[in-house]
Amino acid sequence: MDITIKNSQLTATIKSLGAELCSLKDKSEREYIWEGDPKFWGKHSPILFPIVGALAHDSYTLDNKIYHMSRHGFAREMMFEIKEHKEDQVILSLQSSEETFKLYPFEFELQISYTVNNNSLSIEYKVINNSKVDLPFSIGAHPAFALPSAFESYCVKFEKQELLKYFLLKDNLISDETENLELENKELRLNYDLFKNDALVFKTMQSKSLTILENEVPFLKVDFNDFPSLGLWTKLDAPFLCIEPWFGYSDTKECNGNLYEKEGIIVLKNDAVFHAQFTIEILK
Repeated sequence: MDITIKNSQLTATIKSLGAELCSLKDKSEREYIWEGDPKFWGKHSPILFPIVGALAHDSYTLDNKIYHMSRHGFAREMMFEIKEHKEDQVILSLQSSEETFKLYPFEFELQISYTVNNNSLSIEYKVINNSKVDLPFSIGAHPAFALPSAFESYCVKFEKQELLKYFLLKDNLISDETENLELENKELRLNYDLFKNDALVFKTMQSKSLTILENEVPFLKVDFNDFPSLGLWTKLDAPFLCIEPWFGYSDTKECNGNLYEKEGIIVLKNDAVFHAQFTIEILK
């Protein structure tokens, strides 16, 4: 089921499967979200929960029992219920069930809110711990932005001038190898060679917003002040760029398999509620 929200400036479409944003258009009908062509990547903007990235051996241990979970968790493959739907906002909910207990033995509710306001779309994550124990989880976004012109005609402008350190992935896990990216006037010019070793994973950075420029003209901005980590990703010759605000990332090679001790994990107390939000702003 597709759900539409809109105002005078923007129209957003969200799938109930995975609560996934699949379209964001301005009043001129320009599409800003990747179409999901499986030739390159069949997703648009999946929700990453209750892990971001991959677990070592796709598994973790809890109370001496081994649980298996694939990369980026299960929320993106599950049907969400509509909790509230207004013209300019929709709130979707995923609750723990017998199906989720097989992968993740905790009681929770995950709410995803989409709200259009002027020329911006805000996406809010809300995690409610309904368990009697602390809830360990990671959560993240994976929006792919459509880049219809030549890939090299785009650049990403960071909020701050900084020397960026990213961690290399090996077998989908965070290795101890790093490389540095130097910005020129806060800008990173895009080319596919940047992504020859998969995603660029930044555990921390000073910048909390990124702007995509098309032929030197800013057209889209992502603000992620609540999020500590970030990924940038595309595939060879694919006409999109993913800007991915995260809490957490793939296991490191040194991980011990204990989810509570996983690097970057959030541990939410019983009956507590977690909130985080990021915003996509259309600039043209």
